[in-house]
Order: sequence, then C-alpha cells, then structure tokens
Amino acid sequence: MAESNFVDYVKICCRTGKGGAGSMHFYRDKKVAKGGPDGGDGGRGGDIILRGNKQLWTLIHLKYRKHIMATDGENGSYQLMKGADGKDEILEVPIGTIIRDAETEEIEHEITTDGEEYIAVKGGRGGLGNDHFKSPTNQSPHHAQPGEPGKEQWKILELKILADVGLVGFPNAGKSTLLSVISAAKPEIADYPFTTLVPNLGIVKYRGHQSFIMADIPGIIEGAAEGKGLGLRFLRHIERNSVLLFLVPADANDITQEYLTLLSELEKYNPTLLEKSRILGISKCDLADEELITEMKKELKANSRKLKKVPVVFFSSATNKGISELLDALWKEINND
Repeated sequence: MAESNFVDYVKICCRTGKGGAGSMHFYRDKKVAKGGPDGGDGGRGGDIILRGNKQLWTLIHLKYRKHIMATDGENGSYQLMKGADGKDEILEVPIGTIIRDAETEEIEHEITTDGEEYIAVKGGRGGLGNDHFKSPTNQSPHHAQPGEPGKEQWKILELKILADVGLVGFPNAGKSTLLSVISAAKPEIADYPFTTLVPNLGIVKYRGHQSFIMADIPGIIEGAAEGKGLGLRFLRHIERNSVLLFLVPADANDITQEYLTLLSELEKYNPTLLEKSRILGISKCDLADEELITEMKKELKANSRKLKKVPVVFFSSATNKGISELLDALWKEINND
C-alpha cells in the first residue's frame, strides 16, 4: 500500500539553545586605567516554538525531522554590550495540534487559532555581566554568571482534525462512499473492514455557493475506547467536529443497538462528545425496498426514547436518494445556535 501523506502523530526531540555567559570586564581607555565593571549580559538561548497555521492539514513536514535544535545565545561583551539571543526554532503546525510530554503523556497545550504561538521548550537564560554585582562594598566584582544550559525534551505532537461534520460508524457503514459522492474527496473504497486507515477530508458544496467540511473518521469497533481496532488513535479526531453524523447501514441487524453502541464508545472515550449535535443517517437504502424502509421508520419511532429524538435521515449514496435531505439536515445542525 502506498504511504499516506496524512500524518497525525509525530514524536520529536526538542533541544533549545544555551544562554550566553555574562562578561567580566572593566572599563578601560587612554584616560582611565582602572574603571568600573562594564561587562554585558549574555544572550538567551533559542526557544522551540509552535505556531498555528490554518493552511496546514497534516504533520507530514515533521515526520522525518526528529531532532529540532535552536541556536545558543552569544556571550556578553565590554561596554555593557549584551550578547545576541539565540535564534528560535518555529514549527508551523495545523490548527488542532496538541502537544504532550513524551514521558508523562500529559497534554501541555493545544493550538486552536491561526498564528497562535506556544513555547514548547524554553531556551537557557543568559548570564549576568559583572556590572550587576557591583556594590558599595565591592566596586570591582570579579564575577559574572555563566549562561543556563539548554534543555532537551521529547515531545509528542498529535493532530485533531477540525471539520464541521464528522462521520462516525462501524467499518463498511458507507462513510467513504458518502464522502466521495458529496465532495471532491477520493477516499479508498472497498468491501472489507478498515479500508479507511487515515481520516479523509472533503469540502461539501451546499445551496447558494455555500460549503462545509466533512471528515471521514476511520471505522470504530466495539471496544475502541479501550484501544481495540484502530482505537484511541482516531477517536480523538471526533473531538474537533461540530456535528457528528452517525452512519448505520440499512442491512444492519439492529439499527438502534448499533447506534447506541457507537454512542457508548464515544462516551467512554470522552463524555463531553455527547453534547455535540448528532444526526443518524441510515445508509445503503438502495438495498431495502419501500416496505422495509417503512418498517424501519416505525421501529426507530418506537425507540425514539432510546435514541433521544436524534434526527434520522434515510439515504443511498449509490442512487443519491435522500442525499439532499441529508445535506439540509446537516446544514441546519451546523448553523443551529
């Protein structure tokens, strides 16, 4: 299988610059043989900084860049001249990137806006020159501070996809097919589980030259919240979607139970996901005749309490039947205040 250009996880070693040493110097010129201290401060070491960039959708540019190094600060000099600061190393990352400590796996920050900057690892401070240590009792201090050493830390960068609509469903529920029909995205489609191994994004055109972004999240299986199947690797992408479209195929054994199982996996992973707007889409309706669809609608209506009155739309990506109704329902939820 060809390697995907979508990368949502990288582990990098961040090495910041060390601070420059403060200068121990005394003022001298042709008229002053023994002047006071005039040693300048050392420059700070360069930081490792993350910056949000709305033009990026993946972390692929960091995949083969394992070691990120900022430069050292320069030493201070005479006449109170401060050493130059080390050059910061700025990493452009997509909106929705989170940074974790690689050892503790604790989330340190999340980039949520374009241009937002976060210092992932701070460089060493520059040392103070001997001018800082003069006093009435010590007017000629023969002491200056060395610069602080730089730091080396491993960080994990993870991307949570930012989209208006996230497709949620078991493998082979028809998510990739739907995305290929209503957008220009061309995800891999085949009749076996886990065809989609990476999230796919598509721009869906709506009435009046309007549009919204839909994300095809790889299929969930029961136990995904405990790491089974593709597990936690892709559940995090659902957190960044405004509306969740649950897909259950018309040939499922029990539509209500399949929907509730999907909902249960999301709740185990992050209970706040249940606060998002939801729509239940019954896909592959070309496999059922009108009589069977009528029966399914009656059954879902009878289970409305279990479903908590979630909007239900029947559609077929193969025949385009019900696609307009589905897009209308999605647009309404996206713009629902």
